[in-house]
Amino acid sequence: MITQKIIKYTAGVLMLAAMAASFTSCKKYLDLDPISSFGPEYVFNSTANAEKSVIGAYAQLGGDQGYGIRISMYYPLDNDEMMGQGGGDPLTGDNERRDIAHYFVKPSNTQLLGPFSQLYRGIEFANLAIYYIPKMDLYTGGSEADKAALKRYHGEALALRAQFYYELIRNWGDVPSQYNPSAFETDLFKPKADRDSIYDHILGDLAVAETMVPWRTEITSYTSERFTQGAIRALRARIALARGGFSLRSNGQMRRDEANYKKYYQIARDECNAIMQRTGDHRLNPSYQSVWKDYVCKHIAEPNGEILWEVGMSGGGSNVGDSKLGYYNGPRYNGLGNAALTVLPTYFYSFNQSDTRREVMCAPYNINVGPLLVGTTLQSIFDGKFRRDWTNSLTSEAQYFGTNWPVLRYSDVLLMFAEAENELNNGPSAAAITAYEQVRRRAFGNAAIGVTPTNQADFFTAIVNERAWELGGEGIRKYDLIRWNLLKTKLDETKARLKAIYTASAPNQYIYQGPDYSQVPYPTAANSVTDYSNLPVTMYYVNGTASAPLLYANSLYAPSPAAAPAGTTSVSWASRAVEASNPLYTTIGRFLAYGFTPNKSELLPFPQTQIDVNPNLKQNPGY
Repeated sequence: MITQKIIKYTAGVLMLAAMAASFTSCKKYLDLDPISSFGPEYVFNSTANAEKSVIGAYAQLGGDQGYGIRISMYYPLDNDEMMGQGGGDPLTGDNERRDIAHYFVKPSNTQLLGPFSQLYRGIEFANLAIYYIPKMDLYTGGSEADKAALKRYHGEALALRAQFYYELIRNWGDVPSQYNPSAFETDLFKPKADRDSIYDHILGDLAVAETMVPWRTEITSYTSERFTQGAIRALRARIALARGGFSLRSNGQMRRDEANYKKYYQIARDECNAIMQRTGDHRLNPSYQSVWKDYVCKHIAEPNGEILWEVGMSGGGSNVGDSKLGYYNGPRYNGLGNAALTVLPTYFYSFNQSDTRREVMCAPYNINVGPLLVGTTLQSIFDGKFRRDWTNSLTSEAQYFGTNWPVLRYSDVLLMFAEAENELNNGPSAAAITAYEQVRRRAFGNAAIGVTPTNQADFFTAIVNERAWELGGEGIRKYDLIRWNLLKTKLDETKARLKAIYTASAPNQYIYQGPDYSQVPYPTAANSVTDYSNLPVTMYYVNGTASAPLLYANSLYAPSPAAAPAGTTSVSWASRAVEASNPLYTTIGRFLAYGFTPNKSELLPFPQTQIDVNPNLKQNPGY
């Protein structure tokens, strides 16, 4: 068993970024001493200290202001998979996390400044490493081991800066940029830079970085919490697809670079292909569930290299270095936890009934003392990839479990490759179909996966759907929909289908034929489900335990039985109550993306405090 190395360090500020303040943080890569009281002449005089400077940049990824909660679980919602926490008054909002998820956010929202500042702190740390490491005598004159190590750290810093800028761009669009340490900048009050110029800069950086950083199997002390060549190539592919996709521009219009966008699809295709040739470095875990249950939630390194890169969290309950994954989201344990992210009923029912990923992504239960898995209603299904009953901290009352946030997975590489091939060739190549079907076969346990489309439009639709099922809950969907210019379309479709569930009126083309939900002890679904009117009003189940899943006693796809099966407990499911009192409306329908405004909501507003202090920074359209 390969255990993730969990060793803490503290990293201090070397210099202040233009938009950042000093900080102290904990992580889990190496045991490093604080360096905040030392200048660059000390930090960059040895290989070991140069590594500390890079680790200082990694430190800006975690914690409450990073991927520990806000960037991973506030900003990517709402979408057609999940909804952020409901509650409050849709007419007035709360000027907090709920408003961000539901697209009702104002520049004064208190959840904007922290992540915005922390991302720029990360850029400052990366800029310091990028500037000073190549100037070290050891960079060109040291031992072969020193030179290789310093080039690796240099490449990691380039990749980190790219990730920080990518996160800023996908949330705020055009943003201020700088590529030198702040100490060398004469004007720190910068205007927005065009995102395309930033994208092109960091794509160039990543092309250099991938020549400096070894592949996974070439690193002696490998950890998926640091960049490898495979991870850098995957990040370059992701950013290239964003550069070639749609985005909301400063004139308030969604557009892409029609003249050149295929150039960036080619970059994505080539980078993914390079990774796919390295099967000894990266391949799919045979079990989709195992990736999450046995590795991510257990804090154990995934042995196949499926997780190319993940944000490492420190553990120990630090709000500046840990994560609330499994506390803020996922099922509650004995009333503990927020269970703040809701899997939409429409997403739950979009899965093919034989698709094993639904059982991983969707957790229709809470956990009581025992532990017993107790069924929940259709409007209370939680995202299951970080569920507490899969962690080693089931009974803990803490909010922080040290769970990492996976950023890049190999299945994403396969799907990006397939998408790019389809666009470049005006239809799917044989290689694109193979990559797509590789993801599908794992999901279906190598069983029948249906017929793969062979024309461009239908294959693109298949990719749109497959990315939702494969990457659900991983903070990707909203940004995919934006780069495809489908966010409004999918939100509107979801709202209409949600209403169709509680009115039992409209056909649902995304419910598939096939065997029933795999945990049902006997299949009772009809061969064809054509509309929501067949969904049960009541579900009956047998409680689960720590070692046995919750079992449904009736079909998820057929009307409820006239009498309750013996030894079961019931829970309300597809309620037929009128809209005003229907729980699907009162808890989901009235809150889902209620503030979404096209050509505005695709971006967040800049924090008002940044607008106030920087006269050159202009607010985003519509705010």
